[in-house]
Amino acid sequence: MAMAPIAELTTRPTIGVMVSANTYRNPALLTKMVTTLDHVSNGRAILTVGAGWSEHEHRGFGFEYGKSPGERLRWLGEALPVIRGMLDGTRPSAAGDHYHMVNAENVPPPVQARLPILIGGSGRKVTLRLVAEYADICNIGGSPSKVAELDAVLMEHCEAVGRDEKTIERSIDVGVPTIRDSRKQAFRDNRELFRLQGDTEPWLNQPTGTPEDVYEWLARYVEIGYHHLVFYFPAPYDEESMTRLTTEVRPRLQALIDG
Repeated sequence: MAMAPIAELTTRPTIGVMVSANTYRNPALLTKMVTTLDHVSNGRAILTVGAGWSEHEHRGFGFEYGKSPGERLRWLGEALPVIRGMLDGTRPSAAGDHYHMVNAENVPPPVQARLPILIGGSGRKVTLRLVAEYADICNIGGSPSKVAELDAVLMEHCEAVGRDEKTIERSIDVGVPTIRDSRKQAFRDNRELFRLQGDTEPWLNQPTGTPEDVYEWLARYVEIGYHHLVFYFPAPYDEESMTRLTTEVRPRLQALIDG
């Protein structure tokens, strides 16, 4: 719902969330919702999905959580052929253990000829295999060395299913950036921001420090082929970091990509 007014009020950005848990909505309903968003945005929507992980949120809202991560991944594996088929207009059916659809139609179809699917998650055996089979964009997280490891696993899955790995865009969650003139002040402000989120424990490997520190950290992702960097800006919104990221860090990263 929040994405619809954003789509209406903008003209350039891709519109989506990071990421929708498959457990929150029937996959046919999710596909219809994102298709509507594609029309509202004139072809800028992206369908993002992951297996789901927050037990607290599932229990709080009464969503079915499943007995294990493996079960949730099986549900995601059932959902993805339905999602891809509906987006492509093939009227898919499903008769799995969890989902049951018969010739699911998606009319009108998306504006985009191929509305992209982003799969979020880094499980080596199942999630990255599903990425190789169904995703247009792979979204993972972790330190640069961890991401390089996971990317090698993704390429192995692509080879196994006969997919050209170059057809999958690489996307990385890099966390909450905090940019200040002083490294000490940046870390202090980053910790305070997490405290304001209900005393949440600060995430590790955050792009925090001076503009040079943040550039050097992010450049390591760019150098291994991850050019779609996803940042989080929780309330209260850190305008200084937003501004310095776009004016001082991003141009240098773009120059690195352009070579």
